[in-house]
Amino acid sequence: MYNPGMMCQIEAPHVPRRVATGLGIFLTLIAAGTAGYMLIERWSFIEALFMTVTTVTTVGYREVQPLDTKGQVFTIFLVLFGVGTAFYLLTTFVALVIEGDLGAALGVTRMKGRIEQLRDHHILCGYGRVGEEIAREFVERKMTFVVVENNPIALQKALEMGHLVIEGDAASDEVLREAGVERARTLLAASDSDSGNTYITLTAKALNPGIFVVARAAKRESESRAVRAGADRVISPYAISGRRMALSAIQPNILDFIDTLAVGRNSDQMLAEIEVAGDSNLLGMPIRHLRDTSHCTILGVQRASGELIVGPQDDVRLDAGDRVMVVGHEADVAAASQPSAQARVARKA
Repeated sequence: MYNPGMMCQIEAPHVPRRVATGLGIFLTLIAAGTAGYMLIERWSFIEALFMTVTTVTTVGYREVQPLDTKGQVFTIFLVLFGVGTAFYLLTTFVALVIEGDLGAALGVTRMKGRIEQLRDHHILCGYGRVGEEIAREFVERKMTFVVVENNPIALQKALEMGHLVIEGDAASDEVLREAGVERARTLLAASDSDSGNTYITLTAKALNPGIFVVARAAKRESESRAVRAGADRVISPYAISGRRMALSAIQPNILDFIDTLAVGRNSDQMLAEIEVAGDSNLLGMPIRHLRDTSHCTILGVQRASGELIVGPQDDVRLDAGDRVMVVGHEADVAAASQPSAQARVARKA
């Protein structure tokens, strides 16, 4: 479950400053009152301090010694300022309690409300070094996602970045339900533990068999376990790093070209994947239709069976469940991904 204390630290930092200001005024008033009685009434330091404290706090003890007219006037002003300062401190402490507990509770409610409204979102389990990179990529691509993490430091980082977060064990049914696993499109098990990622995958697939799971595996022997647990893709950061380093040494320009297309930060075109759903404009159409209507470059087609066709011919027809890898402008890719006119009419009805 989300930790309300963290939201409190982010949303109400002004309250402690008000408390410090009030305490400063109060101590200044005590010092001024003590000095005033010592000068006006010629009292000792202890007598002046005692009189000041009892007056400011309105305790109501009798005077240390009888007051002359100047002392009485000074006491009147001291009482007025003292009561005002005490009231300011009281309201500030009340605000600290209300804004800390109630404000944090409201923050939790707003966070949960936003998560409950999500559909076809991504769930990122783990916000370590790998998780941060995944989140950064999601943000740049304007993807909606929820971070699930149980490390307080990592949670604080995610909150400071403005991400939706759930605190807890991602292998827990309750926690994944809070993250909306039944409504999510994909789940990324990116924790530092291979066994933990396997359990996360098992839990996610049990709650939503149709969810697409990408699991991280540091050890080679963990890859097969993740697949048996139901992971649709298993990524080994170390294996990928090794291949990239080797490719950088052998064919550096090709690697830069692929990165540019995949990330889309330095080009007006992007590498994208278009899914042919049951209501897609592309269902039953040949590749030629997609090429002519979207102006995208067709790189390959992955059939629903898993077969991969690289550089498909124009007469290859697309079926439900196929995925087309293309390079094109973002607007062209978005247009090609739209449902058919009949499907749009049916949805409105």
